[in-house]
Amino acid sequence: MAARATTFEPGLPVQGGTSTKGEWVAMASFEDRERGFENKFKHDQELGFKVAARRNKLVGLWAAQELKLPAAEHEAYAKSVVMADLEKPGDDDVVEKLLADFKAKGVSISEHRIRQQLSDLREVARKQVMSESK
Repeated sequence: MAARATTFEPGLPVQGGTSTKGEWVAMASFEDRERGFENKFKHDQELGFKVAARRNKLVGLWAAQELKLPAAEHEAYAKSVVMADLEKPGDDDVVEKLLADFKAKGVSISEHRIRQQLSDLREVARKQVMSESK
C-alpha cells in the first residue's frame, strides 16, 4: 500500500504510510517530532542535574565521615557540597571545596581520590534517581 495523505482534523493534512502489517499509520509532523526531541532534551537535562546533585550529596556524606564531623552535621555539610557545584560548570568547584576542607582539618586525601569518589558515586546516584522516578 503506497503512502498517502489524509486529514484527521479539518484542514490539517497528515502524512502517513503503512506499517509492516499493512495497516495505515499516521506519521508525526515535523513540529511533533521537534517537540518530542525538545521534551526529551529537557527531561535528560533535568535527570542529569538530579544525578549530579545526588552524587554531590553522597560525596559530601563521604567527606563528612572522612573529616570526622559529628553525625548531626553530615547532612548540612553534604548540602554545602551540593551548593558548591552551582558556582561554575564541571566538578572543579566541588573538588576545590573538598580539598580546602580536608586541608583545613589536616586530612590527607588526594585530588585523585576525590575524583575517584565522584566517579564511583555517579553510578550509585544515577541508580537511586532512576529508581525514584519510576
